[in-house]
Amino acid sequence: MKLEYVLPVDIEKRSFKIIESELGNANLGDDIKPVVMRAIHTTADFDYLENLYFSENAVQTALEIIKSGAVIVTDTNMARAGINKSALDRYGCECICYMADADIAQAAKADGMTRAAASVDKAAKLCKPVIYAVGNAPTALVRICEHMEKKTFIPQFVIGAPVGFVNVVQSKELLIASGVPCIVARGRKGGSNVAAAICNALLYMLDAENTGNW
Repeated sequence: MKLEYVLPVDIEKRSFKIIESELGNANLGDDIKPVVMRAIHTTADFDYLENLYFSENAVQTALEIIKSGAVIVTDTNMARAGINKSALDRYGCECICYMADADIAQAAKADGMTRAAASVDKAAKLCKPVIYAVGNAPTALVRICEHMEKKTFIPQFVIGAPVGFVNVVQSKELLIASGVPCIVARGRKGGSNVAAAICNALLYMLDAENTGNW
């Protein structure tokens, strides 16, 4: 098989052209298409064409929240590392992950919960708009839903993309049923890379909106 020579600076652009070609006549709205394509680009998995769920006006809602200087809370440091920091800075946003904090380990042990769930409790004390991006732990989604039911913490937006087998599907459906604005990778698939990719897609959409380079 003959290799295709592509300049390093053109690899991403070429990748997106291939994705768009393989999507064919898929009926994607202009608002969700960049998110779906970046999820596929990150995973090389075209199942995300069908798996990604968007609540009503999800993308526009998320963009407005980012413009307001949101805090993106992730459930893994891997997801946090994958989100473009320069893009966050352009919109006065920050990204935090509490999973490695000593107080989270202590709270999780004391209360018999996962560190991901304890991190949600800590995020509930933030005084800024919160976008919660979950790419690993379904217990984080469950804890978010518990807070919303009690009205003790209602994040402005949730990205639900935990991966795995135990309570993964159920936690995502619970999140959708809660009515919170969200983007969800339904089914078992997801991951920290997918959560980060969705965040980046939203940030890059704002960049494109501001520059006119769609």
